[in-house]
Amino acid sequence: MVQAKNVKIGDIVVIALCTLLILVCLLPILNILARSLSSSEALIRNEVTLIPKDLNFNAYKMILEDAKYTWSLTWTAILTVICVCLSLFMTIICAYPLTYKKLKGRKIISTFIVFTMYFSAGTIPMYLLLGDLNMLNKPIVLIVPYSLNVFYMIIMRSFLQQIPESLRESAEIDGAGPIRTLFSIYLPLSTPVIATLCLFYAVGRWNGFSDALMYMNDRFYYPIQLLLYNIIRSISDIEITTQEGFSPPGLTESLKAATIMFATIPILIIYPGLQKYFITGVTLGAIKE
Repeated sequence: MVQAKNVKIGDIVVIALCTLLILVCLLPILNILARSLSSSEALIRNEVTLIPKDLNFNAYKMILEDAKYTWSLTWTAILTVICVCLSLFMTIICAYPLTYKKLKGRKIISTFIVFTMYFSAGTIPMYLLLGDLNMLNKPIVLIVPYSLNVFYMIIMRSFLQQIPESLRESAEIDGAGPIRTLFSIYLPLSTPVIATLCLFYAVGRWNGFSDALMYMNDRFYYPIQLLLYNIIRSISDIEITTQEGFSPPGLTESLKAATIMFATIPILIIYPGLQKYFITGVTLGAIKE
């Protein structure tokens, strides 16, 4: 006879807290989704909560028919892919050499790298530097300056340090150099942390807009989040409304909600595919050397 498991109070509390956190994260998304599928009249009457009123897809139709939205989304996707590839490359080539204990000056190099994580020159010096490098108002300004995150590099380095040195030594005995060892041993074993950092970098770039706001004047290269930012501001700013070319019917609550969903859904689709690597990558990468 199978005995029933004792339910601990602590388990109930954890389940309740997790359920509460899920609702806190989920309900705003459902509200925005409902608003994007509701009519303007229902929104004006404040009748929409979690269920759409007067279901229609006019807001999404307006977005898909406007080249400004579709290009901004396409450009953001291209930008995200480029940034993720470059950031992973920079993270790996920075973290991998620091796993060699025989590397001269390894601790000093690590100290200088970590120093940049806590102290920076600031926004104005950064702007002047990018101006001197002739990078302002060019797509490269959205790619290169923030291509390496020191915290993510530390996670990668800590993960690589957990791989037994005996594997490296056996590869060296067989005549493999550092680069061959990296591609043959370290990277195949680093799938969890690579997938995790890929998710981190992708979400950061997809949701980023401050760099484009400060360094980019060409509206052709505005990422979707900056376009969304301008849409929300355009409700009370006639100048931006004129610049962006929005018509008054387009400045409805339904269109704003649809634009938010339009910018959010792609990253929500990607996340579940990488979620299985998330906990493993962060946990193993967080172990101290």
